[in-house]
Amino acid sequence: MPVRAILTDIEGTTSSISFVKDVLFPYARRALPGFVRERGGEPEVRRWLDAVATEQGGVCSDDTIVEVLQGWIDQDRKHTALKALQGMIWDSGYRRADFTAHMYPDAARALQEWHDAGYPLHVYSSGSVPAQKLFFGHSDAGDLTGMVSNWFDTETGGKREAASYARIAEAIGQAPGDILFLSDVVEELDAAREAGLQTVLLDRRQDYPQPREGEATHGHRRVETFADIGV
Repeated sequence: MPVRAILTDIEGTTSSISFVKDVLFPYARRALPGFVRERGGEPEVRRWLDAVATEQGGVCSDDTIVEVLQGWIDQDRKHTALKALQGMIWDSGYRRADFTAHMYPDAARALQEWHDAGYPLHVYSSGSVPAQKLFFGHSDAGDLTGMVSNWFDTETGGKREAASYARIAEAIGQAPGDILFLSDVVEELDAAREAGLQTVLLDRRQDYPQPREGEATHGHRRVETFADIGV
């Protein structure tokens, strides 16, 4: 089937899992207490802190909220409030050049080639949209945000839910069958395929030392780099 648009995940797909787990998560965990003390009164920050408190059953001290958030980081919980607050913390880190975001060279090259060829590029990640833009804006390959037409996060819906991909197709104005979704997570690809999207499994040796082949792919086409995708 022809491809008219490309939708890509970030962690484990365009970029290494280890960067997120070994650099970004620990940075946010360390910075959370000071961040909440200094900026907890700002409306946008307060909105997300209050959302955490509500989920915990009502009024909580900020110290308790910080402990909950740090626990969620340790659990790698995909919670929208956590992702939003992490994004604000990472914004400061990126702007101070404390780190740059890892981007696989093959991914950066392919994205540029697809963009130059006229394929609309879209990003769908569990990280918040602001965090995604920071990631692409401060990547090892430079500022790549200009290549991305639309950004989607878990406010669109869970990444393992077919309805999320149907919403994305409607939002970008493409028939689901014309969209190619790239991810390293088989269950996400299952959901995208259920919604009618084309799929490719990224199975990078750096992130997955044991190749996922045969039944482990759930029938999705498997590649190890973006250079193997072919559009």
